[in-house]
Amino acid sequence: MMKIAIIGIGRMGGALALALSKVGYTVETLVTNDVSKTSAIADRILPTPRVILFKELQKLATPDLIFITTQDDNVAKVAIELAKYINSECTVLHTSGSLSSEILSPLKEKSCYVGSLHPLVAISEPQMGMENFKNAFFCLEGDKEAVDICKSIVTNLQGHSFFIPTSSKPLYHASAVMTAGHLVTLFQIAIRMLGECGIPSDQAQKILLPLAKSVFSNLEEQSPTEALTGTFARADTETLRKHLSLMNEHALDNIKELYLKIGLLSLDMIQSRKPDLREKIERMKAEILRNL
Repeated sequence: MMKIAIIGIGRMGGALALALSKVGYTVETLVTNDVSKTSAIADRILPTPRVILFKELQKLATPDLIFITTQDDNVAKVAIELAKYINSECTVLHTSGSLSSEILSPLKEKSCYVGSLHPLVAISEPQMGMENFKNAFFCLEGDKEAVDICKSIVTNLQGHSFFIPTSSKPLYHASAVMTAGHLVTLFQIAIRMLGECGIPSDQAQKILLPLAKSVFSNLEEQSPTEALTGTFARADTETLRKHLSLMNEHALDNIKELYLKIGLLSLDMIQSRKPDLREKIERMKAEILRNL
């Protein structure tokens, strides 16, 4: 298996280091600003990789593969600095969801193959992140040679890979933000609304979580259009009016606007599937637009 260096040992870098070593890759070097925390990761890997500081990049003996797993703001800086010391061909990948492989152009100019590998999982800490790679989907883009290496890595991690054009990377990442970050915010909004009903937030979370889980369970078997239930799936304008009345009473103006705009998108989604509801859908759309 190829020899690997990982630059940036936070949650993603730590998870990758543990996961790659577990499936047989030789993780040679970990580059960090926090030697103590990174050494704790290194001690769990055999053979134990050496730990060096960012300012010691010149000590990095060029491996077969380098992962840059820093925060997005630092990827370009690391690429520029790393290009000063690369002395042989290798493959360099970053794990940013929003950045494309074009940010690694200083390394491409040094005859490196470049690409990006972004796992569609939420990583809160290295151990759990390592376990979450299994069955996860990984977005790949970059040079063909780099993408081929990415595919092999994902296969060894027992994940699934898909490829997008380099120019589409920001839109891909926005999709991921909608699925992960925005869903959490919507869940918090629902907790707040139950709070207006007198339910404490910790209890509201327990109440709503089974409902959220049931939605994802439905999505495992159905398309979003088929899985949609509730007021907008029925185009129930009278219920909508009751919702809006109480939102106005509790001065939930920002939430009401979001609720209505998402509602419009829900109606657009079901319109072609439920031609029998066409008149009710149009009536509900008109009600929404009057309240926006």
